[in-house]
Amino acid sequence: MEGNSRSVSSNQQGIHENLNKVVQRHLDEEFKKPYRQHTLEAFLQLEKQVEAAARPLVFDSCCGTGVSTAALAELHPDALVIGMDKSAHRLTKHQAHFDQAGQNYLLLQVDLNDFWRLAVEAGWQPSHHYILYPNPWPKSRHLQRRWHGSAVFPYLLKLGGQLELRSNWQTYLEEFQVALELAGHSSQLNSFKTDTPITAFERKYQNSGQQLWQLRSHID
Repeated sequence: MEGNSRSVSSNQQGIHENLNKVVQRHLDEEFKKPYRQHTLEAFLQLEKQVEAAARPLVFDSCCGTGVSTAALAELHPDALVIGMDKSAHRLTKHQAHFDQAGQNYLLLQVDLNDFWRLAVEAGWQPSHHYILYPNPWPKSRHLQRRWHGSAVFPYLLKLGGQLELRSNWQTYLEEFQVALELAGHSSQLNSFKTDTPITAFERKYQNSGQQLWQLRSHID
């Protein structure tokens, strides 16, 4: 995964024509999908760990193998960093490279559509929330699979904190920026390069000569 990555290809030109309508509908309607049992059980166990740690929270959503989670734990040494991904297979790869013992982070297999809602209900307010290189779902018909086009988007915003997304597809972050504006939040979008890639994808994309993009928003 060093430098052979193809750039994102999409049949969509620019921001999706239905973006505003989809986002506004989700902002206006309550998300009532039942929780998945494995995420509910993981959250209930995590509540005990969060209470015992008594630290600020940092979320690393869509963390993959958790490489970014370990890096963010170093960046936020006083916080409890929670890395979350839906894939148990990706998360198990973490153990081959990292020893979590005594570290200020942990990894969870969860459905973020459930976890974010549970965190909001529990009153959690992470100081920082990172979503680094999420699946862009670049086909036009998959708009509602992107986080800003999904029904859980309002709950992502309710978590608050310093939100940061990174992507190698500029359109994804441009759409997210529009969605934030519809919800009343400002943001900054810029291209960037880094000497210390925080994820394997970031390293691969940059080594492949692709432009990286970063979106930041402080959500009260």
